[in-house]
Parts: sequence; C-alpha cells; structure tokens
Amino acid sequence: MLKNWKPLLALICLIWVIFGIFTFSKVGYQYIGKSYFQSENFQHELDNFQSELGPLVLNLPTTEDLKSKIVVTQSEIEEHRNRYGTLGVQVDNIKAQYAERIQEATNVNATELKTKLEKERDAKIKDITTNFGDDEHVRKKIQTQKEELVDKYIKTAQEEAKSFVKNNNHWSYELTNTESGKTFSSGNVSDSSAFKIKFTEQHPLTTWNISDNLNQIFYQTDLNFDTENLRETSDYTGIITISKKSAQAVDIMGGYNNFTTSQYIFFFIWLTSIVAAIFAWRERKEVLQMVQSLKGNEALEKMKIDYQIGLLLITAFMYMGASDTAYRSIVDVFYNNYVRYSMDWLFKIGALIVIAMLFFVQLIWLYNRVNTAQKLEENLKASYLWSLGESITDLFINRSIALHSFVMIGAAFFGGGSLVASMLGGGGFPVLVLGVCAMIGIPAMILFLSRMGYLNRIMKDTKDMAEGRLNRDVKVMGKSPLAGHAENLNHLREGVRTSMHEQAKSERLKTELITNVSHDLRTPLTSIITYTDLLKNPDITEEERKQYIHILDKKSERLKLLIEDLFEVSKMASGNMELHRTRVDLTQLVQQAVGEHEEDLAKAHLDLRMTKPHEPIYAYVDGQKWWRLIDNLIVNVLKYALEGTRVYVTLKRTAEGDAEFTVKNVAKYEISENADELFERFKRADASRHTEGSGLGLAIAQSIVDLHGARMSIEVDGDLFKVIVRIPAA
Repeated sequence: MLKNWKPLLALICLIWVIFGIFTFSKVGYQYIGKSYFQSENFQHELDNFQSELGPLVLNLPTTEDLKSKIVVTQSEIEEHRNRYGTLGVQVDNIKAQYAERIQEATNVNATELKTKLEKERDAKIKDITTNFGDDEHVRKKIQTQKEELVDKYIKTAQEEAKSFVKNNNHWSYELTNTESGKTFSSGNVSDSSAFKIKFTEQHPLTTWNISDNLNQIFYQTDLNFDTENLRETSDYTGIITISKKSAQAVDIMGGYNNFTTSQYIFFFIWLTSIVAAIFAWRERKEVLQMVQSLKGNEALEKMKIDYQIGLLLITAFMYMGASDTAYRSIVDVFYNNYVRYSMDWLFKIGALIVIAMLFFVQLIWLYNRVNTAQKLEENLKASYLWSLGESITDLFINRSIALHSFVMIGAAFFGGGSLVASMLGGGGFPVLVLGVCAMIGIPAMILFLSRMGYLNRIMKDTKDMAEGRLNRDVKVMGKSPLAGHAENLNHLREGVRTSMHEQAKSERLKTELITNVSHDLRTPLTSIITYTDLLKNPDITEEERKQYIHILDKKSERLKLLIEDLFEVSKMASGNMELHRTRVDLTQLVQQAVGEHEEDLAKAHLDLRMTKPHEPIYAYVDGQKWWRLIDNLIVNVLKYALEGTRVYVTLKRTAEGDAEFTVKNVAKYEISENADELFERFKRADASRHTEGSGLGLAIAQSIVDLHGARMSIEVDGDLFKVIVRIPAA
C-alpha cells in the first residue's frame, strides 16, 4: 500500500487544485491587491456613516429654517379642494350624511340633537364652500399640515442624531464647510489612525441636510409632500479617521484581522494549488495505473447501473456543497480562538477531500463497469430504465393497432433506406443504414411502440368511463399529446361528476327556493288576511283597531320589501340593470355607509372595529349600487352577529392593485350550510328562519358585484363568518 502513496497524494493534489480554482473564481478579485479598508463590508459602513453625518450632525436643520422654505403650489390647492369631488358633490355628500340622522332626531322630538347636527352640517358645508372660494383658506390648511410634518421630522432627527453620535463615537473627524467656513470636529484626528480619508476642495465631502432614512416622514400622509424645496447640499473639506485605539475598542480591527487572515489563507491555497498541479501532472502516469488497478465495490456491482449513476450524481452535489462550505468557513466565520478555527476549517477540508475521493472512486468504478460493449449491454439490460420498456407490451392489448404500428415503422425504415441509397449510393449503404437506425430509428421505434401501448391503455380507460365507471383516473405519463389527451379525459370525467353533483344540488336548491319563497310570502300575507277579518268585527275597541292596523301596516311593508327585493335581484340576474360608473373614493364611501349603522351596531351590543387607509382608494363603480352592497353586508351583520362580539370592517389596497373590502363577525347561529350556498336567493344562515329579512341580502350583494365585474367570496371557520369583496382600484 505504501508504494501507492504517490498516486494517492497526486489524487489529493488534484482535488486541492480544483478547490483552489473554485475559491479563486469566487473571491480572487476581492483579495488580490486589496486591503480591509477597500473591502465591501468596510466601504458599506463608511458610506452609511457619511450619508447620515450630514443630515444628523453637520447640516441638521432648524424648524424655522425648514418652515421658511415650505411652498404651497396652486396644483396642491386644487388637489386638496377637489379631493372628494366638485363643490356640489361634496355638499350633497355632507347633506346625505346628516339627512337620515336629522330626520331620526325629528321623529323622536330630540330638538337639541337636531340643532347640534344641523350646526355640524352647516359648519362643514361652510368650510367646503370656503375651500372653493378662497385659495388662501386652503393654502393655510396645507401650510399647517406641512409645518406639522416638519415639526415631526425635526423631533425625530434630533433623537436620531443623539443615537448616531453615541453609536459612531469611534469615528473622528474635522470638517470645514466650504461656504460658511464653520468647522465641525469630533475626537482627535491627529491620533495614530487605522483608517484616514481626506476631502479637498477638488474632491469635497458632499452632504444633504435631510436624511434619506427619515425622509419617509413627509410621505406618510395624503399630502404627497415634495421635499425638493427643503433639501440642500453642503460641501466640506477635512479629515475623517478611525484611530487605532478606537478601532480596537469597537472591534473594527477584529474585522481587519479577519480580512487579513482570510487573505493569507486564500493566498496559501492558490500558491499551494500551483505546486499541487505541478506534482499531479508529474505523477499522472502513476495515477492512471492506480485507476486501472481499482476494482468496483461488490455492493455497487450488484446495484442497477441507473441507481449507481444517481448515487454518483448525489455525491457530485455533495462535492459541490462541501467545496462551498469549506470556502465559506474562510470568508464568513472567524473565531477568536485560532485553535478552534483551525480545527474547524481542517475538519471541513478533510470532509471535502473525503467526499471528493468518494466521487472520483465512484467515477472510476462506473468506468470499470462499462468499459467494454458487452459490460455496457449487460448493465443496460439489467437497469430500471430498461425495465420500463416492458410497458410497450401494452401495445398488444389491441392487436390491430400493433399490426398497423409495425407496418408503419417498417415502411418508414424501408422508405428512409431507399431515400439514403438513392442520394448517396455506393457500397457503404448497409453501414450507413445501420448507423442511421442506431442513432435515430431505434430510439424512435421504442418511443413509438411505447406510445402505442399507452394509447391502448387510454382507449381501455375511456371505454370504462363510457360504461359509467368514473372512480378511477386515466394514467398521465409524460408530456406527450397522448398525456394531454389523458388529462383532458380526466377533466371530462371530473366535469361529468361535477355536473351530476351540480344537477343534484340545483334540484335541491330549486325545491328549497320554492319552499322558502312560499313561506316568506305566505307568512305576512296570512297575517294581513287574519287581521283584515278581525277589523270587520264591529265590536272591537278603538285600541284594538289601532293595534290591528299597526300590525297590518308592518306586515304589508314586510311583504312590499320581499317583493321589491325579489324584483331587484331578478332584474340584476337578467342583466337589465344599468350601471352609472364614476370614479368613487371607496374610503369615504365605506366610512359613510358603515357610519350610518354605528348606532344600530351599538344597540345590538356589537363592537365595531373599522380599519381603512389614510389615503383615498378610487374605483370606477356605481356609487348607489356599491352603497347598497356595503349596506346589505352591514345589515347582514346586524341580523346574524352574536351579541357582545366584535365586528371587523376593513378596506385596503392589495399587492395586486385591487381594493379589498372585508367584513368579519361571529355568527349567533351555527352555519352548517355550504358557504357558497349563502349567495342563493332566500338562503339564510339560520336554517330555522328566526330572523327578519328577505333572505336576499347576500344574493343582491353578489349580483351587484357581478355587474361590476368584481369578486365576492365567503369564508366560514367554525362560527367566524367572513365576506371579502375585491374590485380593481382606479
């Protein structure tokens, strides 16, 4: 064994050369001719320090300075003025917001509340009217909002400045403003430095007065505050340094030592790789002799050849992974304990060498296993892939197709041979035909016969489907047209099953619809007939007569509502409903629509939690219809939400650019039905029909959504009921 140490060492050297090439391709450009202070990590830290030094220390602005530069443009005034529509639209919206509440106060003789509401309404209308008549009035509003943002920025910047000075006290600088001559300094720049950078008038340090990291404060409202007028730059000359003492204190020199040590290690790897390459080249003959003398492992020889190839590929991926791990142990991790670091790195290098040798040994064994035509044939016939060819026997399920297939293949071979003979001629024709058959004809024949067998299998499964046996899929193999046909047959099978299910469901819903319509119309009609007969009695008292008339009025109103809702949902479903789309602010619409039910929700002991964006979300919708949609969903909550629980109403813009409106509540009744069926007409969450209502609320909402080309879905998780409406935002 000792006499083989040179070939073995040469093999290890080859592995080392490959690792050297691998690491050089990764980081050679980072370490050759570079120092730590030119490294990407340190340059990133320096850039961060310089970018924040100006706005937080050198050029930290005052509140008065920034406020004096605020500009309110005419376009901003117009945008603020028309944000919620024209003057007429805004006034009408305010009136509509208060009309019902004022009417309710009038109905209950709440004079003080009515007066208060009218004053609030008139004040808002006056303010809106002033907006459209006085630019200065609007300018002052915008000016005030911008000044508030400036105050917020200055407060945040001052806090950030304290944190910046504290976290960067290892930096020393002495910088002079080229315009004002004012000098800023920190630390002692004359101390022995680990790093120093000078700025001259030709190459000054240019800094901003507003931090990019804090600039987002001005974009947190719907103002879209452009800070271009506020941002200024200043140039400085001087020095920025890190003293050696400070560098040691903040462990910068630790990063420096890590970089330098890694650099030495890589230089060592690359230089030794050159020596190893020379040695491996000199011993190449002995390595080849050792390769020839190696024999395959008995376990691998018993393994199917395609499994062995798979194992070889796995080892190859492990080899790549081990190389990457050994490389990263140099650049990413460095222990203060050199012994521990060295042991860890040597262990990974050892693992790399072992895995690499396993790869090369398997490659050698595979070569020895197939280095003759006879061995290759034997191993291929014993392989798993070869056994797949047995599936071609399915070709003979239908003998007629098998016969046609062989005739077609024979005709193709003879036709191709004749074509080649006529074009080339000569005595080399048999050899040429054999070569063409080997390279093209034989694989094509195997593929064709396999496809024919697969076709027979599909035909058999199709016959089973035609006879009503729909419980088994047609097998899909590969991506051929036959596989696509098999997928289509599976879709057809699923379609038939779904159609049968939907037909049964449709019949059930039709029966339920007739029953529910009859019940919901008969109930108030029966009461009307009964109390009408009671009114015919001349002996009833005046109090009883008033009570009966009140009941008749209530039941007739109930019957009218049922008929109107049924007519409306039928009209929507038939497509006869016209939409008048405009660009509507959904944020304001949701706030107004939900706000009208806040008192009702409070009376129902429901805690409303509404979440909406600060900025408007626009969509092209019919405002009245979309109001009805939101109103129906909130009324649905009032009817079916469990008392004492929270109701969540959310409006947001999704990542896909849609406006998403969500209503979530806990149901007071057990929802045992399929959630999708709740969209059906006269379908209710309480199967016992304890609640008042037409049962058409969600059906009307779904029709409105369909007319707008939007999407509406219901999710039920136990007692949690959730409705989601999505429409593209404008």
